Amino acid sequence: MIIKSIELADYRNYDFLTLQFDRGTNILYGDNAQGKTNILEAIFVSATTKSHKGSKDKEMIRFGKEEAHIRTYIEKENVESRVDMHLRSSRSKGIAIDGQKLKKAADLLGLCNVVFFSPEDLGIIKNGPAERRRFVDMELCQLDSFYLYNLNHYNKIVNQRNKLLKDMYLNPDLKETLGIWDMQLVSFGSKIIERRRLFVEQLNEIIYEIHKKLSGGKEDLTISYEPDVEIEGFERKLKNNQDRDIKTKMTSVGPHRDDFSFMVGNTDIRKFGSQGQQRTAALSLKLSEIELVKKITKDHPVLLLDDVLSELDSNRQNYLLNSIGDIQTIITCTGLEEFVNNRFEVNKIFKVSEGVVTCMNSDNSQ
Repeated sequence: MIIKSIELADYRNYDFLTLQFDRGTNILYGDNAQGKTNILEAIFVSATTKSHKGSKDKEMIRFGKEEAHIRTYIEKENVESRVDMHLRSSRSKGIAIDGQKLKKAADLLGLCNVVFFSPEDLGIIKNGPAERRRFVDMELCQLDSFYLYNLNHYNKIVNQRNKLLKDMYLNPDLKETLGIWDMQLVSFGSKIIERRRLFVEQLNEIIYEIHKKLSGGKEDLTISYEPDVEIEGFERKLKNNQDRDIKTKMTSVGPHRDDFSFMVGNTDIRKFGSQGQQRTAALSLKLSEIELVKKITKDHPVLLLDDVLSELDSNRQNYLLNSIGDIQTIITCTGLEEFVNNRFEVNKIFKVSEGVVTCMNSDNSQ
């Protein structure tokens, strides 16, 4: 699968932009805060309906405007598709494929798989559990529409249960309705736990060899799933924690409190690993994500690298660039030195400056 082109209108700092991508490696270079990442974000939104930064739709609309448009042309198995994304400041977004409006945003998922890698991802091992859950959720929501459905419903139930717990402070009789929410929490939460467990198993089949090579044969890396509660004891633990939840007005049990550990031998590198170990494991994780998408979808994802190379030493840079292979890649950077130094084949180069993008392989400014 490849992204052939993208058109932006009133998106972030772009009033209008059209870009034609090569099916190989594309470089977007320029100083910071010129709009490079905005292009990658627009691609990610086209694939997942969400910003990789967690931005709301209205925050992605050009200042002073009420709406923005993203149009992305995708080629998959020699068939071209057009994804239209209509962002609105006061209403939910509109999405269409080849001019046909989608009733649910989830219907878009699976058409275009992307893997996004930013400097923030290098901290996924050492940062808090929320970062690791977000990584798992972002990937699983692309690969599994049932997971997305279950996760959306679970999150709504947690929010509604938390609201009920707050309302009970003024109206204690509401406690009788708590059991209804608990049943739904267990139902949807159990499916999330089951799928996360399978996801970790699938990742472990891939990450071991990648990390072995990346660490020069020195380290064996395994990921462990640490569910907050096992499926069998979910309902019981909810009941046991009921008084605590009423006191704190928060739901204290469930997969929204899960974590994932990264073990090198017997060492938990979340807590005891060096920064180098943590970064290498994060890179292994992202490279494993690419391979897992290939395995599950029987297709290649598009790789989006947002200024990651400047954060890696030359060995890790080389490994990452050599691992890209035949995947369409769109890379942002502040300079071209790392590619020249690595003698890395680049198919198309764009210079980005103050919302103006110039293709350096031709005479066209865009």
